Amino acid sequence: MTTKTALPEDPPASLRHRLFWAVGGVLAVALLGLVVFALSVRAELDQASARGSSDLALAADRLTTGLQRYRELAVFLSDHPTVLALVFAQAPGDSPKQATSDLLRGLADKTGAHSIMVVDGAEGGDGQMLAAAGEARLPTGARAAVRRAMDGALGVAHFVDLEGRRRYVFAAPVFTPGGPAKGAVVVNVDIGLLEWGWPTEASAIYFTDQYGVVFVSNRSELVLRGGSAGPLPITHTYNVSGHDIWRHEAGPYIPSPALHLTRPLPVVGLEAELLMDLRPVLGIAGLQAGMASALALVFAAFLFFAMERRRTLSEANLRLEARVATRTEALELANRELQHEVHERHEAEARLKRAQADLVQAGKLSALGEMSAGISHELNQPLMAIRSFAENAQAFLERENPAKAADNLGRISELARRMGRIIKNLRAFARQEPETITDVELTSVIEAALEMTQAKISNAGVTLDWTPGAQIWVRGGEVRLQQVVMNLLSNAVDAMKTSSETEEEDKRIEIRLTPGDTTRLTIADTGPGISEPEKIFDPFYTTKEVGASEGMGLGLSISYGLVQSFGGRIRGENRPDQSGTGGGAVFTIELQPAQRNDAQPKTPGESLDATY
Repeated sequence: MTTKTALPEDPPASLRHRLFWAVGGVLAVALLGLVVFALSVRAELDQASARGSSDLALAADRLTTGLQRYRELAVFLSDHPTVLALVFAQAPGDSPKQATSDLLRGLADKTGAHSIMVVDGAEGGDGQMLAAAGEARLPTGARAAVRRAMDGALGVAHFVDLEGRRRYVFAAPVFTPGGPAKGAVVVNVDIGLLEWGWPTEASAIYFTDQYGVVFVSNRSELVLRGGSAGPLPITHTYNVSGHDIWRHEAGPYIPSPALHLTRPLPVVGLEAELLMDLRPVLGIAGLQAGMASALALVFAAFLFFAMERRRTLSEANLRLEARVATRTEALELANRELQHEVHERHEAEARLKRAQADLVQAGKLSALGEMSAGISHELNQPLMAIRSFAENAQAFLERENPAKAADNLGRISELARRMGRIIKNLRAFARQEPETITDVELTSVIEAALEMTQAKISNAGVTLDWTPGAQIWVRGGEVRLQQVVMNLLSNAVDAMKTSSETEEEDKRIEIRLTPGDTTRLTIADTGPGISEPEKIFDPFYTTKEVGASEGMGLGLSISYGLVQSFGGRIRGENRPDQSGTGGGAVFTIELQPAQRNDAQPKTPGESLDATY
């Protein structure tokens, strides 16, 4: 007998000791997280600063490059012969002015400059307009640049015009040979158009002038802010490891908190500044600190619970072994029951297959029974004819007329071949065909079925519309396909027997073969049609009169199962009652075509469109 020993409870001192270590561990994990966060922020700030400096340098190069081409345009035009001819013309006229205007207009269109002007040094150095493209008068803000150009240096100025557009101006002096400047070429740039072609940046980049005003930026809400126009709404500034951090309220699309970087641009008289979003930096640092804290917490928890687990491990092992034994016994019992069920299902499936095979064979024998009278007539007629032809041949031989006797013997031979063909089809139809699927020639299957049902069709006065064509090979079983075709033909004849004999109706069966990706066999009649198309393939469903000779309603159900076993489909429906065609039922069988390359076309036979 096994007894369980109760574990002693922990004393209060032990509980306080474990609580102390638990609180200490949590505090240590929190401290570790703060240290990792601070170190990660510093490391990420260094990387962000390097990326921001690179982005700022690219933006500065983009701006200076964009402005430098207009500076070079002004210098280039100051030495252009057409401009020199206009500035130094002794007798002013329309020809130099028109040529210069055309030149300036073409260059303004090609370079995207807002306007290009040629001025002289009159009017106190402010410049008198000689030729222009883009605007007709010299802007007020450009006069300082023109006065500097008249002093012999390259004039540069930026301003905001009366329409609120930001302008950047280059004025290149036009020197007299060996003397002072007599005129200037002024190239005017619209900064807004220059900004339009810049790529989208995640960071806010802007350029300020000597007054601290934002003159160029990739954020429209920063343009013309700062300086006397109003400083940026900076709320806090920090310095972390030599990095300048800003918090501001400049707008929802300006990152905050942000890393602030600057870069002087003496070439264009501006200073480039960048505000890089620090939320990804803080997010990465927080994630690293969280991961470090989580790992430390997991490690501490592992150490904390290690001893507790060791204490309960033996007891848990005992409980686990008992549960495993119980579960194993249940699984073994379930496995035996499952094997027994699988065995029973296999036996049931075998019985079902045998029953289906017996049902198919019974259906064939039933069909042979229904056709027995017609088949006996088909065999009795040739036998009677053979007897008559044999007696006639004997009489012709006695009369020494061998030609007539030979003709009668030939007819006897043809009748014997016909009887042999009928008996061969009957023997093939009655045999137990294996369930394997092979390549079957569908035209010969239809011919064999017609040969066995010919007597029933002719006795019912039905016209058969069927013309054999080329060989069509499908996947299926030859005998089972014959049974399906015979069943549909027999049902069509039985359906048309109900037609009124007092009315001269067209009793006709049409058989059509349509090859393609899916081979379709269509059998249509001109009978009364199908009253309940959705039930025709149900077992024991029949519209015939109750009686032993009328069947049990299994023919179409058997046919449905046979076609399904070939991987095909069968459906029945009523065709519309149209003038000249009549109503009736249409059964369509869809079969998979066989992939045969050696199938030779069959010589088309004569049409069987005749009334028996």
